[in-house]
Amino acid sequence: MKHVIPKKYINQPGNYDKFPVIQVNDQAADFWKGWTAIGDQLSNHIESQFPDQCIMIIETNHGIYHHQLIKNLKEYIPHSSFYLSSDCFLSKEQIESKVNPFLGDHPVFGYLSDLEMNDLFDPNKLKHYQSKIKAEKKGIIVVYGPGAYLLVDHYDILVYADMPRWEIQQRFRRNEISNLGIQNREAKTSKQYKRAYFVDWRICDRTKKSLMNAWDYVLDTTKVDLPKMITSAALSKGLAQAIKQPFRVVPFFDPGVWGGQWMKEVCNLDTQQINFAWCFDCVPEENSLLLKFNDDLFEIPSINLVFRHPENLLGQEIFNRFGAEFPIRFDFLDTMDGGNLSLQVHPTKQYIKDHFGMDYTQDESYYMLDTGDDAYVYLGLKDGIDPASMIADLKEAQTGSNLFEADKYVKKWSVKKHDHVLIPAGTIHCSGKNSMVLEISATPYIFTFKLWDWGRVDLDGLPRPISIEHGEKVINWEATESYTTNELINNITPIRSGDGWTEEQTGLHQSEFIETRRHWFKSKVLHDTKGTLNVINLVQGREAIIESPTAAFEPFVIHYAETVIIPAGIGEYTISPYGESIDQECATIKAYVRSEENN
Repeated sequence: MKHVIPKKYINQPGNYDKFPVIQVNDQAADFWKGWTAIGDQLSNHIESQFPDQCIMIIETNHGIYHHQLIKNLKEYIPHSSFYLSSDCFLSKEQIESKVNPFLGDHPVFGYLSDLEMNDLFDPNKLKHYQSKIKAEKKGIIVVYGPGAYLLVDHYDILVYADMPRWEIQQRFRRNEISNLGIQNREAKTSKQYKRAYFVDWRICDRTKKSLMNAWDYVLDTTKVDLPKMITSAALSKGLAQAIKQPFRVVPFFDPGVWGGQWMKEVCNLDTQQINFAWCFDCVPEENSLLLKFNDDLFEIPSINLVFRHPENLLGQEIFNRFGAEFPIRFDFLDTMDGGNLSLQVHPTKQYIKDHFGMDYTQDESYYMLDTGDDAYVYLGLKDGIDPASMIADLKEAQTGSNLFEADKYVKKWSVKKHDHVLIPAGTIHCSGKNSMVLEISATPYIFTFKLWDWGRVDLDGLPRPISIEHGEKVINWEATESYTTNELINNITPIRSGDGWTEEQTGLHQSEFIETRRHWFKSKVLHDTKGTLNVINLVQGREAIIESPTAAFEPFVIHYAETVIIPAGIGEYTISPYGESIDQECATIKAYVRSEENN
């Protein structure tokens, strides 16, 4: 069935860029496409530099199609001894005994693992293979797989096969890959994702960070039929360029039981899909970067940039506070012609630390990018409610004997376009139908305690997990109507103004570490990172242009609803209306991390 909608949200075709690229200024970059070219380059490198013996490591991230890579590597790098790191893993039962304490019994939540790659290896098998490889005296020796570097005490060439997390999730859904160290590709997708989030990706990221400065080549096998390879030097040049200019990560979109129709039109998405609920427009743990070398695209996880240049990207203060993590997240929640999100609450900072091993929590806000006439949010509690009665009714609703009367306990507020709703941790909330939300929040987004999901099932026909047992322990029972009115809805303060522009502070709440500033402008506005990461979305106007007053970077055009990252090291930059928006009033919302001394 086709789900085609009329042009009701915009009066002209959307110009949202779904595949933003970073054009790398390196005309002579080494770039190889296809297995023949990749194999020839590796073989030529070996023959010219290591004619007698070469130990080549092919270290892999999680989610790689191992069978395909192994088959092609053996075909195009002939006359080699081939060793697989998977032969040295512990048994499935032994691995699960190490992993399970971090997973627990909850279907969604676990505890962040501190395991290292070598924790998954059998010491005796590892020692045996290390001895076998050391005994080889000549020829090409290829050691392949996650943790391949552990099988040798030295190597001559290091190739890293990378994979973005969003693509890994799609492969889980298609039952094409397994979790790290075991074979479970037929397992339920949600179980695979949970294990990957809390264990596999933590292990692989630690391995990546320890090796990335030693990479000789990087493989992109995201597109199955067209693998690509670049040198580490080319990758380094691309990443070094990214931190000196505004850039966007590659967004991805996903349907949901409450999803809407707005993004189909504004973001030019597949109209045959039933809906789109989410867009992850700036979540570097999940998104990709597209580096363009001449006319060729190379895809890598955008988290690589955070790992390689954390101080220059984030700023020294953010790096000192969060480490090599990107603490700000922008995403879309589309309920236009859709339904309510689940009624939910996020854990307090102490609760998430104690129960899940996270150092900060998901404080957030809803910026209303667009709304229908009947749009609303549930936010905070009504005055005078009895907490025990509310929890009892929530639990009874889960038995199926009745529906939870949300309007009896939770305050419902009408919202309109450009309203900003602040949601500090512990505040019960959800966006209602007919809203297009730009969610601005801290990054640990997996920790949402759903309290009530309106008695519906998910797109797979199964109920979504409810977490009253966690949620009831973190609800801020003092977040009632007067508190919400005074502190959480449109708590907007004018800051300054100039010729054709004004700046407003719109949030987030004083208990949260993210500051947001909105600029309305018909003329050029000067911004300054002041040494800290900025994240910006164009919330009004068809397009605007970001420029350097000193021509330090090429002018960057941002379109309506797009999110752009401004690295900390950029310093001063300007934003002004552009193209068809020159005679219009535009608006941006900017987020950055407050200084600890002011928070």
